[in-house]
Amino acid sequence: MGSEIQNPFEDRDTRRFLKHLSRDAFKEKAFFPEDGYFGPFGGRYSPEVLVPAIEELEAVYTKALKSTSFLKEWKRYQREFAGRPSKLTYAPRLSEAWGAQIWLKREDLNHTGSHKINNALGQALLAKRMKKKRLIAETGAGQHGVATATVAAHFGFECTVYMGAEDVRRQKLNVYRMQLLGATVVPVTSGTGTLKDATNEAMRDWAKTVGETHYVIGSAIGPHPFPTLVRDFQSVIGLESRKQMLKKAGALPDIAVACVGGGSNAIGLFHGFLGDRDVRLIGAEPGGRSDEPGEHAASVFAGRPGYFHGTHSLFIQKDDGQIQDVHSVSAGLDYPGVGPQHAYLAKIGRVEYTRVPDAEALDAFVQVTRLEGIVPALESAHAFVVARREAALKKGSRMLVCLSGRGDKDVAEVARLLELPDV
Repeated sequence: MGSEIQNPFEDRDTRRFLKHLSRDAFKEKAFFPEDGYFGPFGGRYSPEVLVPAIEELEAVYTKALKSTSFLKEWKRYQREFAGRPSKLTYAPRLSEAWGAQIWLKREDLNHTGSHKINNALGQALLAKRMKKKRLIAETGAGQHGVATATVAAHFGFECTVYMGAEDVRRQKLNVYRMQLLGATVVPVTSGTGTLKDATNEAMRDWAKTVGETHYVIGSAIGPHPFPTLVRDFQSVIGLESRKQMLKKAGALPDIAVACVGGGSNAIGLFHGFLGDRDVRLIGAEPGGRSDEPGEHAASVFAGRPGYFHGTHSLFIQKDDGQIQDVHSVSAGLDYPGVGPQHAYLAKIGRVEYTRVPDAEALDAFVQVTRLEGIVPALESAHAFVVARREAALKKGSRMLVCLSGRGDKDVAEVARLLELPDV
């Protein structure tokens, strides 16, 4: 199974982009698209009933970015409620075991236990400006659902979270947390009962209740402006990491790694380093059980350009163009597509994407826990696998790993998969 780096779109765009890449890259239209397109990917392909709400969101967000009061409020909540900036931690025992400097961006230490709170807070503040009464969300691993339920409780919104029935089974802890926070959790039994199906149901809800409801999309997917605004709210990860690495390590990382499902934590981390030519950016895709259709969720590796959930990006499809069922041991990566900016960054070669099998992710989950006393989310464990591989190839290098969330939610499922004995 492939441990090789994937770049299926090698062409002259790659050479042209890398030749001119600099810190001025942030001025590129493809990074800050006014029309919602990252190169050929992105856009807005939504039912007519949702267009007014999406246009309202775009207008409110565009205005909010220019509002000193909004930015101050969001930063205050990030600091006082979410606990930012999150720490950059050196991992001494992993570094010794792998032969490289391993640095961890500790999104697991945020309030609610993952990077998801960054985006949920921002979108809740936008929902207040739009005078919405209700928040809805899709969730896979439950961390985005918990973050949305948390901000709903804090600001006084009603909240409904759609979650695949299979994910309800393997993420029971987060189901209880959402219910405790006052959210209604709706199990979705259609399809494979995972993230794709939960997103379908959330979209249907939004179409019926659009006047009073804001849909807090959790990843860098969906119709414009969602991929851009989620990226912007998550960019604190990369922007903080860049400053922290220079201060603590005395240099930028040689490699920065994050797991990629839809891709919100990864696009947040990568955004801080896009203009740094010497920093390799690697996304760890869910390689699942095998390369066979339905056995993995590696969208850059196996996806084709297509349209789904309101955007044009890379999606894993059947021969007839229908969306393929996918699998990952990690509920948060169990999605058949990738955000449009990731698709573009793969196309131009700025970010490399590689597959991580379930078995290797489980192994890294255990190793990181036992060597560092940190239980990573199964999603994050995929990123650790890539860091371990790269460390073996380049001893002494500086590796920055986005620890996107804590793994309390995964412990029971890992124990079942590893057949750990009852005490």
